[in-house]
Amino acid sequence: MTRPASPWWTPHVHADRRPLLLARGRIQAALRGWLAGEGFLEVDPAALQVSPGNEAHLHGFATQMIGNDGLAQPMYLHTSPEFAMKKLLAAGEERIAAFAHVWRNRERGVLHSPEFTMLEWYRVGEPYEALMDDCAAMLRLAAGAAGSAELRFRDRSCDPFAVPERLGVVEAFARYAGIDLMATILPDGGTDAAALAAQMAGAGLRSAADDTWSDMLSRVLVEKVEPNLGQGRMTILDRYPAAEAALARPLPGDARLAERFELYACGVELANGFGELTNPEEQRRRFGLEMDEKARVYGERYPVDEEFLAALALMPPASGIALGFDRLVMLATGAPRIDDVIWTPVAG
Repeated sequence: MTRPASPWWTPHVHADRRPLLLARGRIQAALRGWLAGEGFLEVDPAALQVSPGNEAHLHGFATQMIGNDGLAQPMYLHTSPEFAMKKLLAAGEERIAAFAHVWRNRERGVLHSPEFTMLEWYRVGEPYEALMDDCAAMLRLAAGAAGSAELRFRDRSCDPFAVPERLGVVEAFARYAGIDLMATILPDGGTDAAALAAQMAGAGLRSAADDTWSDMLSRVLVEKVEPNLGQGRMTILDRYPAAEAALARPLPGDARLAERFELYACGVELANGFGELTNPEEQRRRFGLEMDEKARVYGERYPVDEEFLAALALMPPASGIALGFDRLVMLATGAPRIDDVIWTPVAG
């Protein structure tokens, strides 16, 4: 019988992990100092929410809040502090940031933990390109705090001091998969699944009869595009199709695309940024579509946070981003697994 690996709290295991955890602290301190220098106010959003988020493929942890009257109300641990932080923007805050613990079910692996730390920040009245500059600065700070000249994951490396590559999603699909993505997007922003399936077949990629356009896009992204991103220098994968950006503003000049980008280093997704949508009616419509898809695939729906939609009507134009802090520590220290850089990893 194979002896199970020693748990993280075993003294010799902790001794091996401790340098990584100390580096985590230095990186967090460096980022906190930079945010303060940029005029950000660090906030502490509540994790218990009426909705965990309304994205089809994000899964929350459900619980109950029992009042003094003994009655139970369904509640969830948030998958992101986004709803709470946008309410603060509606209240009048302009530059806010949070190191927030978040919870996502159905996620466990080398790069995934059911509970992890997300660094999320918002800039009121500033373009989403400002967040790209923020990301570049943070990757440089993380490497410096870890005492490393590069970011590493397995056999891949990335120079955090090099000028980032900015690459459109449409361009990336053409370059790495030979797919004309715009030919599968309708003038109104809708999508043509049959057209994408045909192009995938021509490129030698599989698709199933019941795959949606979104399913196929995700498969091409994972199999053909992502492994090429953030090699040698960080990649900003920009201008997502509007159908894949439920919380983002349309791109000026072409509403088929949206002000959304993702940051990659060493083939690993680190951050997801937006020019934020502030139209409550449009946001409600998009949430409905996301929950219809969740019901179709997983047989469940999450409630809509009505206070969040009401707050959007007061929220000023802003840009916001969420960065996986544990993943950044992994890459800065060269750790092989996300659990190696979490002080007390989730059991199981």
